[in-house]
Amino acid sequence: MTNNLYLKQQKNEITEYIVYLKLSSIAKDEKNKKILKRISQDELEHYNFLKSITNKDVKPSRFKIFFYVFISRILGLAFTLRLMERGEGDAQAFYDEMAKKHPRAKKISKDELEHEKDLIAILNDEKLVYASSIVLGLNDALVELTGTLAGLTMALKDTKIIAITGVILGFAASLSMAASEYLSTKEENSKSKSPIKSAFYTGFAYLLTVVVLILPYLIFDNHYEALAVMLFLAVLVIASYNYYISVAKDVNFSKRFWQMVFISFGVAIVSFIFGYFVDKLFL
Repeated sequence: MTNNLYLKQQKNEITEYIVYLKLSSIAKDEKNKKILKRISQDELEHYNFLKSITNKDVKPSRFKIFFYVFISRILGLAFTLRLMERGEGDAQAFYDEMAKKHPRAKKISKDELEHEKDLIAILNDEKLVYASSIVLGLNDALVELTGTLAGLTMALKDTKIIAITGVILGFAASLSMAASEYLSTKEENSKSKSPIKSAFYTGFAYLLTVVVLILPYLIFDNHYEALAVMLFLAVLVIASYNYYISVAKDVNFSKRFWQMVFISFGVAIVSFIFGYFVDKLFL
């Protein structure tokens, strides 16, 4: 193994040491704090071990530190940790190879495996707890709005009227969804979920999706162009959320993604055809 490989891994270790330490200060759960602090100390030991071989100090990646801490605040601790752990496989392979010359590296390789187990146990994240509420808001908005906008596109043909109609319908629907989720969560009497927070996540996810899908009708004058861009944005929303869930919960991305795409586009196609007949019969 070349000296550059040692220095590269050394940089990763000192970077992850600082990231885990910062995340431990952000984490609210005491169990999470303890595990993160322990892992950060392990990373520091790994760094010092590599330093004893290279005899060099290496500066951490400030960008990675900022990036991981930033997304932990936006997307939650679970997503951030899973994303970081995707690199642990490479680290483990590095130390397995290194152990041929430096037997102590076997212990570090074992540490990397234990990190993964510890991080699976740590996934007590509010954003994941309320993921079902977010899914509810996103799914309903995608299915209802893509269908509604597709139907209105064929029936009305005026992008500004379609946008105004979509905003009114979307806003009313988001309030309705939030109220339904509030009552549903309250009925469940769940200790882990707050009815108010569940309602907020559902309503906010719905409203945000409405805003994204309506935008093309405010930008384009041609209703077919607006429809095409709206459907493209719907795919982006589906892809973004499913990527988040696939990382945070370690589930299959492709199956969930295509399922949501087929449902949303199926409703849109049926609504578009329905709008065509409404246009011919009544307008």
